[in-house]
Amino acid sequence: QVHLVESGGGSVQAGGSLRLSCAASGYSDKTYCMGWFRQAPGKEREGVATVHGTGSTSYADSVKGRFTISKDFADNSLYLQMNSLQPEDTGTYYCAAEPLCVYCAGGYCYPDFTSWGQGTQVIVSP
Repeated sequence: QVHLVESGGGSVQAGGSLRLSCAASGYSDKTYCMGWFRQAPGKEREGVATVHGTGSTSYADSVKGRFTISKDFADNSLYLQMNSLQPEDTGTYYCAAEPLCVYCAGGYCYPDFTSWGQGTQVIVSP
């Protein structure tokens, strides 16, 4: 069973940076797609960034040029480097994994992710 644990969240001022990490266990297949999602209070969860099993990445337009997703294929750890953070980036960030995805675009993969972490909170103050 896939188990995902996020860490690295916190509180920063606008313009600051954070690096999120996701420790993955329960599978060794390097072809899993993985991604980061976020959910702001009162809003629906939205895709932020994905990395396909081939290594290709995709981003939501709102984070392009500011966020960088990366994956350590040795142990399936996932990272999200977030720079130039803005108050609208505030939310709970979730790590996700999926073995059967076909393609990824705009921060989403298809079919959708089926394994999720518990989330880590990011708060960006003005």
